[in-house]
Amino acid sequence: MDNQLKLTCLHDLHLELGAKMSPFAGFDMPIQYSGIIDEHNAVRNEVGMFDVSHMGEIFISGEDAETFVNHIFTNDVRGLEEGKILYGMLLYPDGGVVDDLLVYKEFTPDSFLLVVNAANIEKDYDWILKNAEGYKVKVENASDSFGQIAVQGPMSEQAVVDLLDIEEIRDLGFYSFLDAEDEDGNRVIVSRTGYTGEDGFEIYAKPEIIRDMWKWLLESGVKPCGLGCRDTLRFEAGLPLYGDELSADISPVMAGLSMFCKLDKPEFIGKDALVKQKAEGPARKVVGIELKDNAIPRAGYPVELEDGTQVGVVTTGYHSISLDKSLCFALVDAKYAALDTPLWIHIRKHVFPGIVVKKRFYQTNYKK
Repeated sequence: MDNQLKLTCLHDLHLELGAKMSPFAGFDMPIQYSGIIDEHNAVRNEVGMFDVSHMGEIFISGEDAETFVNHIFTNDVRGLEEGKILYGMLLYPDGGVVDDLLVYKEFTPDSFLLVVNAANIEKDYDWILKNAEGYKVKVENASDSFGQIAVQGPMSEQAVVDLLDIEEIRDLGFYSFLDAEDEDGNRVIVSRTGYTGEDGFEIYAKPEIIRDMWKWLLESGVKPCGLGCRDTLRFEAGLPLYGDELSADISPVMAGLSMFCKLDKPEFIGKDALVKQKAEGPARKVVGIELKDNAIPRAGYPVELEDGTQVGVVTTGYHSISLDKSLCFALVDAKYAALDTPLWIHIRKHVFPGIVVKKRFYQTNYKK
């Protein structure tokens, strides 16, 4: 193992379970345990759990916290109720994406929790500090102080209620959270969020508490799942991955995520660039493509017209486990992004026909 890789608080427990490990976002992470298909189906049909302790937690508090978060975040946190969560992005002035993230409105005045992607923790923290000049805020990178487990699937609610013995968890709506304490008074955050297209929860607590929770869930029969099926699940649900469907070169407008960018706000970093893109139309768009064959389109494969002219590139592709279809996301020239447009995927030495479809391939089952 690369000695430079970081380890989550659950790393030794993954090794004990015989997980297949691989570098991801600077961490040594479990890719699979019993197998990607088995783990994928467990989340779709029952319940599975993921170690997501590699994700970052950044707290922003102080007199100007709401104003500042609204300045750096594409969604609108003005008047956001305590216990509610919003999805959105941090942008560069040119509209490129620094990161996509969740913003939690804390139960204490003038305080927010930003949950950011693992590979971007230091970059995000530095970017936030750079833009905080002139605002009365405190910015704290608390990523090393938290572990995190995602419990996902149609049976996740019962699993989390049994784990924490908190019946109020049943009342949590999608994209809301509650604060709890363990018997020693340590904070535990429970949110009804996830990255799978199914009902589910994400639990944040001190690393040692997360270790105990993981062991309890394992003993209670919750299947451990790796990042392999986390990717197949999010892909089927039409959810983007930073670095693939969002990046410094792929704006929210290009990714079809403008609904999370509130252009009616007075201002936010990158707003002017997005307004211009919306008015003029982006040069490229992220689309879904369904192949008329079982060949698997992988990231980086060319997207072409029938005459062989390249008009795009695959960003993520799989033979869908839930739908038994070969599908992909691709970044293509905007003139070929309309639904039902025929496109071809160049896979090794062969070319396979496909058609542009909606990016949400799978019917999601979130808590209403």
